[in-house]
Amino acid sequence: MHHKPTLLATLVAGLLVAPLATSSAWAAVSADEAAKLKTTLTPLGAERGANADGSIPAWTGGITKAPAGYKSGDPRPDLFPGEKPLLSINAKNMDQHAAKLTDGVKALMKKYPDFRIDVYPTHRSAAAPQWVYDNTFKNATRAKLVDGGQGTEAAYGGTPFPIPKDGYEVFQNHRLAWVGSYVQTPVRVWVVTGDGKRAMASGGMQSFRKQYYDPEGSIEKFDGYAGLGKFAVSEPGSKSGEAILAHDALNASQPRGLWQYLVGQRRVRKAPSVAYDTPDSVTSGIGLFDEAFMLFGPIDKHELKLVGKKEIYIPYNNNKAASAPVADLVTPNTLNPAQVRWELHRVWEVEATLAAGKRHVVPKRKYYIDEDSWQIMLFDGWDAKGDLWRTNYTLTLMAPDIPAIIGNMMWGGYDLQTGAYYLNMASNELKTQYKPVAPIPRSFFSPEELANEGTR
Repeated sequence: MHHKPTLLATLVAGLLVAPLATSSAWAAVSADEAAKLKTTLTPLGAERGANADGSIPAWTGGITKAPAGYKSGDPRPDLFPGEKPLLSINAKNMDQHAAKLTDGVKALMKKYPDFRIDVYPTHRSAAAPQWVYDNTFKNATRAKLVDGGQGTEAAYGGTPFPIPKDGYEVFQNHRLAWVGSYVQTPVRVWVVTGDGKRAMASGGMQSFRKQYYDPEGSIEKFDGYAGLGKFAVSEPGSKSGEAILAHDALNASQPRGLWQYLVGQRRVRKAPSVAYDTPDSVTSGIGLFDEAFMLFGPIDKHELKLVGKKEIYIPYNNNKAASAPVADLVTPNTLNPAQVRWELHRVWEVEATLAAGKRHVVPKRKYYIDEDSWQIMLFDGWDAKGDLWRTNYTLTLMAPDIPAIIGNMMWGGYDLQTGAYYLNMASNELKTQYKPVAPIPRSFFSPEELANEGTR
């Protein structure tokens, strides 16, 4: 016999469902919480104080002044040239430090006996202009997640969720991390095969228009596209003339734009496959497209869980590595440990697991996001059998002239099963390095302009 639900039952059911739709995780924080950004938290939301034993110092404003004589666009010098490692960790002593090592780093140590990490004193060098801090403070009480956590609204010009409540907010912070406004940089992509052979997969000019961070813009004038990027390939000769163009929107109300110019076809075409687990042609297929820049494109095939905050060793302040000769940095098996600087930092850990009904060749990942800069520093990926398969990194460049910690330079990944690895967005041995420029016209990032530039 069918009974019509009572009014009480209907109300109870509604109350049970309501928290899922109106959880604080999807809303801005209170004014009282936001006030912590001016006391116990840094202006971007990190813990301002030192850790318990002082091995992570207090944040005192970061590094905001370029060395004397520095010219914009020049390779940035090592800011700590006289420092020596505090310790080195390899397969022999990794168990003593296991709590501060990611699964991927431990796997590299087990696979390659010569691999180690040299741990230097921690410098909380991350910084941003005051106007970015001011906008972050405003965003804290107005920004909201939309599109099932895939997008953000009511945010502009700063970290959207400086006091995050879930993994989706942390990921939006990474997507909208401060790395400058308008930048151009020549780059090369290096790949190393499992048998240790190094080759340049691609080289050319990368251009960014981070219009979410236009210092002359505003939330009222913002057109909804957070970042526009273009990679124009000039080497090797077989790839010269190719290009990839991306328009990344703040939320799903505006579609993501992706185009490719392929020399063989002599035309610009839309490229929806430049996403998810499609092998990344820029890295000769060693990487996946959603691993680019540590996170590229939609992540709706995975569910995100904010595990919490922990202290781990991560690559940081790697100006030395950014200026090293390629042969000294990109060595067989792994990057040369002697060139890479590691430091102890607090990170947010986010676990991504395959969503019901979805397919992805990497069903599980663990991401580690720097609390000071909101950029993903390391992440690991497991295959369908549950075996650790991939480990990805960004070395991070310290650019006090911007000022910013740059995580969208010198990133790459290791395939633990084939032994191949790559280093992307490297400007080693090039005259110019991640140069802030005058506002690049929006038309420069149009598919029509991409077609006009096609010379082959």
